[in-house]
Amino acid sequence: MDEDVQFILDSTKEAMDSAIKHLEKQFVNIRAGKASPAMLGSVMVEYYGSQTPLSQVANVNTPDGRTITVQPWEKSMLQEIERSIMIANLGFNPMNNGETIIINVPALTEERRRELAKQAKAESEDAKIGVRSARKDANSEIKKLDVSEDLKTNAEVDVQALTDKYIVRIEDILAIKEKEIMTV
Repeated sequence: MDEDVQFILDSTKEAMDSAIKHLEKQFVNIRAGKASPAMLGSVMVEYYGSQTPLSQVANVNTPDGRTITVQPWEKSMLQEIERSIMIANLGFNPMNNGETIIINVPALTEERRRELAKQAKAESEDAKIGVRSARKDANSEIKKLDVSEDLKTNAEVDVQALTDKYIVRIEDILAIKEKEIMTV
């Protein structure tokens, strides 16, 4: 196989892998009922003039399956952290007891589960778009190559096979997440 074709296939696989990684990262933020520190992973806090991830200014724990506690390293950060959690619009109602912030993670209603499943489906569609975009880029690069038509056709077939494999992987990941969300 031509080394240019191999390079295109490798970079396409890389782009598709990153679409899957992004999907998995997004799925961590879609909660399925049980409390987890990762639920606050997207929260950014104003810390000495710059936006800083919550995990870098406080200790985030889950003492049980329904509670998240946030213990700031500096007591003066309590209000700012509480405000940032509210702004992040995660559906949590943080309570400040003067020492720590306590978040009770409510049990999911059937309606909320359906919304989260819909959100998961939308994220998986975005990942599929990423995979298809990588395929489109690869095919246009293959068309530009100065190689035989047979080699181009074979490369396009390889890219399509890669695309199909990644689409199936995305659907499998979605099925697992939907099951997790809908399980009471």
